[in-house]
Amino acid sequence: MTNTENTRQSGLVLVLGGTGKTGRRVVERLEELDVPVRMGSRSADPAFDWDDEATWAPVLEGAESVYLVYYPDLAVPAAPAAIRSFTAAAVKAGVRRVVLLSGRGEDEARACERIVQDSGLEWTIVRASWFAQNFSEDYLLEPVRAGEVALPAGDVPEPFVDADDIADVAVAALTRDGHAGEVYEVTGPRALTFAEAVAEIGRAAGRDVAFVPVAAADYADALRGHGLPDDVVGLLTYLFTTVLDGRNSRTADGVERALGRAPKDFADYARDTAASGIWNA
Repeated sequence: MTNTENTRQSGLVLVLGGTGKTGRRVVERLEELDVPVRMGSRSADPAFDWDDEATWAPVLEGAESVYLVYYPDLAVPAAPAAIRSFTAAAVKAGVRRVVLLSGRGEDEARACERIVQDSGLEWTIVRASWFAQNFSEDYLLEPVRAGEVALPAGDVPEPFVDADDIADVAVAALTRDGHAGEVYEVTGPRALTFAEAVAEIGRAAGRDVAFVPVAAADYADALRGHGLPDDVVGLLTYLFTTVLDGRNSRTADGVERALGRAPKDFADYARDTAASGIWNA
């Protein structure tokens, strides 16, 4: 697929997780294209809540396409049942196209992908590696600001993907023909260990940021000590101890296949983010 495809006339697009790392970017891009957008979040009107099925029909009404993001992650036990119920509701509401944000190397996410693929909807899967923006828009921001990132991650490399690339692929699949039935594995152009990624951030920010490897049990205790709920602690521990085992170390060509260009390098992400000043203590 390339970016020379014809853009089709797009109807209303429902963007779930519209205030999140990728959803916010998808909304911005759709608005720039003058595509009608409805944000699906608890703060929107009408509100959307994954834990309240009564909120689903109002946001689906009139939607032609959906950017489907499950919170907190497709790896949690409740995800398959929720995805099955939501896709059934989408079919009933007359939705035609769905773009699912999935994760690499997660058996639970694959189960959810199959549910979407068997739903009768026109589907595209965007299967993403670890987000670079976790260091600037999520739980790793404060550790970077504090100058020390402690994680249960060893020397296993990860091809961090930029959320801008994920959004570009999703918008292409939502607004252009030729992406139906595609599974795009999206990664950055090279793999780095977490220690190498933190070092790149430090260089870009012009300050010392240390990476400290810790045991998974100690990491989980620290998360609980900061008040994180057990389900989030379990999810993060799972991602570091199970998914980050080398299965996802190779790069993939999803960005190139979907957009006809190379993905953004982590060094470029670090430079651009550092310039915003967000990592200044």
